[in-house]
Amino acid sequence: MTELASLEVRSASKSFAVNGHHVRALDDVSFAVSPGEFVSIVGPSGCGKSTLLRLVAGLERPDAGEVTFAGARVDGPSLRRGIVFQDHRLLPWLTVEANVGLGLLKSALPDAQKRAAARDYIALVGLNGFEGAYPHQLSGGMAQRAAIARSLAARPQILLLDEPLGALDSLTRGQLQAELLRIWQHEGVTMLMVTHDVNEAVFLSDRIVVMDRNPGRIREILDVNLEKPRRRHDPAFSATAQHLEELLEANPTSPPHG
Repeated sequence: MTELASLEVRSASKSFAVNGHHVRALDDVSFAVSPGEFVSIVGPSGCGKSTLLRLVAGLERPDAGEVTFAGARVDGPSLRRGIVFQDHRLLPWLTVEANVGLGLLKSALPDAQKRAAARDYIALVGLNGFEGAYPHQLSGGMAQRAAIARSLAARPQILLLDEPLGALDSLTRGQLQAELLRIWQHEGVTMLMVTHDVNEAVFLSDRIVVMDRNPGRIREILDVNLEKPRRRHDPAFSATAQHLEELLEANPTSPPHG
């Protein structure tokens, strides 16, 4: 198992210029993710969820505040922080095995061991037999499995997931949620996921960061104290999902905390 590290976001703010207007995407956002946790970020469209994930990935820098990982300030992308997007972003001219192997390009392993490692991660995500397939020959769910395998192959300390299942049909999405939980438990890697799906957040997460918009702030951080694996029809699961929906639907009555 990869050695894990803590993530901290401290008083992070971020603004953009949009059509000549100043838009504050995030305002004074603070939270931490412990090693091995599965944390989700939920909130309405435009609340800065994906911007926040990009700050953690090092693809953007905050205007104020900071993001630290393993005690060091995040100033750019790193293989220690893998990322999976809603669009799988597989290279269409490469096979599944070659795409997954991209995660091992900077590894010091001999080529034979790199190939073996790529096949191990392909097996981990349930794509045995598709090593030689090209992205256009895969379903959406299979392509996302390959993208997850590619990110895991680099042995990141934290995996960042930006709506990774958002483009899938409900049946495939449910199946991949269970697979994602299995992979998280098998690898022990820390995960931070952006999602719009309340049930998905409750099914997977140890904690859920609930955000408000205009500007993006944290309203509440919800602990999900339900044993895993979770059953969606359990009363406790339904009650937690309902509480989360009420948080998302309610108008804030006091200044959100960050």
